Amino acid sequence: MITIDFTRLDIRPGDRILDMGCGEGRHMVQACRKSGTCCIGADLGHDNLAATRDKLHFHQSMDDLACTRFDLSCMDVTGLPFRDKSVDVVICSEVLEHIPDDDQAVSELVRVLKPGRILAVSVPRFLPEKICWLLSDAYRNADMGHVRIYRKKELTAKITAKNMVLLGSHFAHSIHTPYWWLKCLAGPDRTDVTLVNLYHQLLVWDMMKKPGATRFFDRLLNPVLGKSLVLYFKKV
Repeated sequence: MITIDFTRLDIRPGDRILDMGCGEGRHMVQACRKSGTCCIGADLGHDNLAATRDKLHFHQSMDDLACTRFDLSCMDVTGLPFRDKSVDVVICSEVLEHIPDDDQAVSELVRVLKPGRILAVSVPRFLPEKICWLLSDAYRNADMGHVRIYRKKELTAKITAKNMVLLGSHFAHSIHTPYWWLKCLAGPDRTDVTLVNLYHQLLVWDMMKKPGATRFFDRLLNPVLGKSLVLYFKKV
């Protein structure tokens, strides 16, 4: 499930790309498909890094990667082990809502980025996320759970205050929003709810097959129901 629009990242051969909070590797794999890049996947979770490694090795065996190198490392977004202005593209998808000191996290993402290059950030959109919080305390209080809900204006101001210019934004994953509402209503940890399980099967089928019909409805409904807010910035 790709949240970031890679056509907006101005990726060039030889670029060093950081996927901060790579999770299980959805954006990392996509970054490694870009020719001549050096891609770094970073996350606090060892299990996430192991899952990303396995995906990258699978795609590598299928000759599906075009990067010159990829690395995986355990990192804390509030203290990145990179020199100033040493990374060409930074991706930070669905991370900042988990970080208590998000201002320090943003400072680090901006610090390591080269001037004139792109930072892409995504977070849960305010209204769909607010409804999830109202439906389920367990969703909000899960381990490494969400500590805040952003409004677009608030997050934009936080990032542009650090010598960044907003280039554009969009919403993503509208067809995922009702699934999370149903899951929160039933209980996030339950696995015996037929409707939730059927919806999950639909989402997996959509991600694997990418049928035109669901792609169309997802784009059509994103302005209203998009679960993720995606922002693109350039460093001054």
